[in-house]
Amino acid sequence: QGHLVESGGVSVQAGKSLSLSCTASGNIFNINSMGWYRQAPGKQREFVAGTTRSGSTSYADSVKGRFTISRVNAKNTVYLQMNSLKPEDTAVYYCNAVENYSNSLWGQGTQVTVSS
Repeated sequence: QGHLVESGGVSVQAGKSLSLSCTASGNIFNINSMGWYRQAPGKQREFVAGTTRSGSTSYADSVKGRFTISRVNAKNTVYLQMNSLKPEDTAVYYCNAVENYSNSLWGQGTQVTVSS
C-alpha cells in the first residue's frame, strides 16, 4: 500500500508566498494524476489544482494566476507554489494521487493559515 506525505504548511501573512510538496512512496505503481485539495473549517473539501502525468494542469478559479502546480514524475512528487496568499486560502491542504486510473490515495493534510 502506498502513501502520500505532505509538507510545507505554515502560518503566513496575507500577500506572502508558500510552497507545499507531496511525495508518494511505498508500494505505488503507475501514478496518473496528482493534485491538491483543501478543506476550510465548516466547509467541504474542494479541488485546488491538478496535473496529469503528461504535464497538463488545471486550477480552481479561486486560485488561477496565484497558484502553480508542478510535478516531478521520477520522484513521484507534486508541488504547489502559492503566491499572493489571502486569508480565504486558510485551510488544510490535502494531496491526492490516482494510481492505475482507479485507486485514489490521500495524504494526511497540512495546515495553511493566512492572517490578514
